[in-house]
Amino acid sequence: MAESAAEQEFDLLILGGGSAGYSAALRGIQLGMTVGLIEKDKLGGTCLHTGCIPTKAYLHSAELADNAREGAKYGIHTTLDSIDLAGVRSFKDSIVAGKFKGLTGLLKMKGVTAIDGYGKLVSQDTIDVDGKQYKGKNIVLATGSTSRTLGLEIGGRILTSTEALNMDTLPSSAIVLGGGVIGVEFASVWKSFGVDVTIIEGLPSLVPNEDPAIIKVLERSFKKRGINFNTGTFFEKVEQNENGAKVTLADGKVFEADIVLVAVGRGPVTEGMGFEEQGIPMDRGFVLANERLHTGVGNIYAIGDIVPGVQLAHRGYQQGFFVAEEIAGLKPTIVEDINIPKVTYCEPEIMSVGYSEPKAKEKFGDDKIVTQEYNLAGNGKSSILGTTGLIKMVRLVDGPIIGVHGIGGRIGEQIGESQLIVNWEAYPEDVAKLIHAHPTQNESLGEAALALAGTPLHG
Repeated sequence: MAESAAEQEFDLLILGGGSAGYSAALRGIQLGMTVGLIEKDKLGGTCLHTGCIPTKAYLHSAELADNAREGAKYGIHTTLDSIDLAGVRSFKDSIVAGKFKGLTGLLKMKGVTAIDGYGKLVSQDTIDVDGKQYKGKNIVLATGSTSRTLGLEIGGRILTSTEALNMDTLPSSAIVLGGGVIGVEFASVWKSFGVDVTIIEGLPSLVPNEDPAIIKVLERSFKKRGINFNTGTFFEKVEQNENGAKVTLADGKVFEADIVLVAVGRGPVTEGMGFEEQGIPMDRGFVLANERLHTGVGNIYAIGDIVPGVQLAHRGYQQGFFVAEEIAGLKPTIVEDINIPKVTYCEPEIMSVGYSEPKAKEKFGDDKIVTQEYNLAGNGKSSILGTTGLIKMVRLVDGPIIGVHGIGGRIGEQIGESQLIVNWEAYPEDVAKLIHAHPTQNESLGEAALALAGTPLHG
């Protein structure tokens, strides 16, 4: 860096350049602050380099493989010659490189000072970066997350999502430990690429955080696709040798495959960064910030995956914006985790925002909740696309819609209106008055709202 002084001071000093950190930086600049952004690896963090963007690139390639395989069903006689995983990886790398170049250019153009190196909090207003100290009138901790391994040694045939995204050849078989978002997305990709896949999920179902109606459709769809899964029993041990890998469950069942993907969630990256020493409240590595994301120590805030809750890039963006505005005294509105839109990009896709039926009943009482499901079999565009699935809406009796859930091919694209419905507290009668273009999958939201308002059109 050009400065020769031992210290440089910023209005806003951010530790971590992932989705949460860089959005705080950009919003801080917009609000007239001087901003320093510390990142030990690459700006963009997990989302850009080993998470959202690369996995969605793989899922797009997987969709093309399925389309080629199934073309005859639509009168187009295509055949799938082969899967060139090195080519898929090259496509993924080109997308990531382009976005990375754009992000670094944007931050530089806006006037964010990017600081390369490993940062450690050494006082309430100072971060040490590889021996050089920087001060911040306000400090934001945004150090992100990494794959949980549950004590398993990663290497050889035992992988996390990071290693899985960098393979050059496909295994013939794979075991996926974990049936949550990461697990079902990788299982979906690999099945489309011709891999024999088995998911092991200790909880009673795949995607256990989703509404039961969504879970039922996903499990049925995965069975139809030939994706095997074993739910309700946790694994006990994972072993490997030169010929393959073996997973033993707590009930003694044994599964064998070429590789094992450990997809049991993500944990916070906070160890050894000086947080505890400065009195930051912690629990199992997570930072216990309050509802306004303040840590209770000095002018130190925490955002993104290190704060307990849903680990989503767009939650990180929102929290980054929030803290910059909070520091600027703008008193931004809190967005609760329950109302953050979520999409799982397996085939079929899942989208959800707001309360599931069980969570709504738990919060408001059984007699205060009404639900409605609309089957995509009645939706023209879904039939053309060859997908089945459903939309489910949850409302309070005589009140607004508090949950929208969907499953089906491409249904993730409907999360936009869904989150507006929930976050603007729309009543079914409000949505029913809106015109939804025909023929689109978007109509399914209108149909569900019509039915919930008691005036179904095609139901």
